[in-house]
Amino acid sequence: MIAKTYSAIPYGYDGRIVEVEGDMNKGLPAFNIVGMANKTISEARERVKSAILNSGFSFPDKKVTINLAPADLLKDGSYLDLPIALTVMALSSQLLNEDLANKLFVGELSLNGALRPVHGIINIIEAARTAGITKIFLPEENLAQASLLSGVTLIGVKNLRELFLHLKGEKPIQPSSKTVVEKTKTEENPPFLDHIRGQALAKRAISIAVAGHHNILISGPPGAGKTLLARAAANLLPPPSSEEQIAITKIHSLAGETDSIVTSRPFRSPHHTASAVSIIGGGAKAEPGEISLAHLGVLFLDEIPEFPRSVLESLRQPLEDKTISISRVNSKTTFPADFMLIATMNPCPCGYLGDPTHECTCTPVQINNYRRKLSGPLFDRIDMNVTVAKVENSDLRQKPATLAKEPSEHIVVKNKITEAIARQRARYNCSDRYNSSLTSHEVSALLKLSSEAESLLESASEKLALSARSYFKIIKVAQTVADLDGSDTIETVHLSEALTFRRR
Repeated sequence: MIAKTYSAIPYGYDGRIVEVEGDMNKGLPAFNIVGMANKTISEARERVKSAILNSGFSFPDKKVTINLAPADLLKDGSYLDLPIALTVMALSSQLLNEDLANKLFVGELSLNGALRPVHGIINIIEAARTAGITKIFLPEENLAQASLLSGVTLIGVKNLRELFLHLKGEKPIQPSSKTVVEKTKTEENPPFLDHIRGQALAKRAISIAVAGHHNILISGPPGAGKTLLARAAANLLPPPSSEEQIAITKIHSLAGETDSIVTSRPFRSPHHTASAVSIIGGGAKAEPGEISLAHLGVLFLDEIPEFPRSVLESLRQPLEDKTISISRVNSKTTFPADFMLIATMNPCPCGYLGDPTHECTCTPVQINNYRRKLSGPLFDRIDMNVTVAKVENSDLRQKPATLAKEPSEHIVVKNKITEAIARQRARYNCSDRYNSSLTSHEVSALLKLSSEAESLLESASEKLALSARSYFKIIKVAQTVADLDGSDTIETVHLSEALTFRRR
C-alpha cells in the first residue's frame, strides 16, 4: 500500500516542496526514513511513533518505509514530523488518501502529539503557493507570520488528534481570519535627537544619511554621543511597508523568531568579537547572518576598528550589491542584505588623540595600525564621514526641547526625512529605492546638477583625487541634501555640504 502527503521545507531564502511517500509491507516491524534525511529527521521516527500512540491512534506492526522526495534534496529540521505521521496513519487506514489530497502539512510533533512551531514558515507557504497548493495546515504559533501572505487558506492546528478530527469531518477547524496579534520587540525608551546635547553637525549628517539610506562613519572621543546618535538614527527611519514587513519577517523567521510579525525596522548591533560567519552568514546550513537580519534596517558596528580586518573586508561585496551569496558543496544561497551601515570609531586606540583635556597615550605605530583596520576599498563604500567633538559642559546643562516646551527637534527632522523619502519614491516610481542604491548609470540619467554644481564637482574631484565610486557617492549624497531642501536640482550649496562629509 502506498500513501502520499505534501509538505515543504525552507531552502536558503526560498522553499522546496517535499513529497512524503509511504509504503507498508509484511515483515518484521520496522520504521525507516530514506531520501537524504539528516539526523534531525531520522530522529523523527521516535517523535512520530510516540505522538501517534499518545494521541490515541495505533502504529502499524509491519515494515514501514517513508521516502522524502526528491531524494537528492538534503532535508533538515523537524518540518516533516506532521506529514510523516499523517502518511503512517494513511498506511494503516486510519486516514484515507483522499483526506490528505491537495493539502500541505508542516509542523514539529511533541511526544504527546502537540504541534510546535517551525522556522521559515513564510518560505514554506511561498513554495506551496507557487506549486498551486492553497490549503495549508500549520502549527497555531506560526499563524501570525503566515498571515502576512495572501492567496492561501491557513488552518492552525494545536495537536495531531485535533487535525485528525478535522480531516474526518467530525470537528472542523475554522481557517485563520487573517486577524492576528502582532508581537514586536521594541525599546522601552528609544533615543530621540532631543536627548543628544550639542553635536549639531552630527545630527545634520545623521538626518541626511537616514533620508537617503547612506552608509555613515562617525568618529570622535569616548562619551561624545556616537552610540546615541546611531540609535537615534534608527528611530528616524519610517516604518516598513507591508511588502517590507514580509521580507524582514521572512529573514527573522529563518533565524528562529517563529511567532511574531516584525513591524519595525531592524537595528542589529553585533559585538566586535562576533565571527565572520555570524555577521556575513553561512555555517553548515547556510543561515542568514547579521547583515541579512539588518535587511531594510540598520547595521551598527560600534568601534569598527576593533572588528577583525577579515570580517570588515567581507562587508565590501554586500555593501555594493545589497545581497550576500553563500556557496557550499551542495548548494548556493543568496540572502538579501540591503542595510544602512552606521559605524563609529575613536581617533586612536585610547580615544583621546587631539583632546585638549586628556593626554593621548598611543604611539604613532599604534594609531596607524588602528586606522589601517578600515581599508581604502571599504572606506570608499562609506558615503559619509563625520567627526564629533567632546560635548561642552554648557551644552550638557541645556534642557531638551521636550522639557523646555519647544518643538521637538526629532519630530521636525523626521518630518523632513519623510518628505525627502516621498520625493525619492516619486522620482524612482518605487517604494524601496533610495538615492544610495542608484547605479552610476542611473545617477547620470536621473539626477540633475546645475552648471555651477558640475563645475564645483569637477574641480573637487581633481583636488581630492576621487575614485569613480566616490565621485558618484558625492552626487547621491548631494541629491539627498537637495531632497531635504525640496529642490529638484542639485545646486552648489547641496554639493558643498556633501563634500564636507567626504573625507578621511
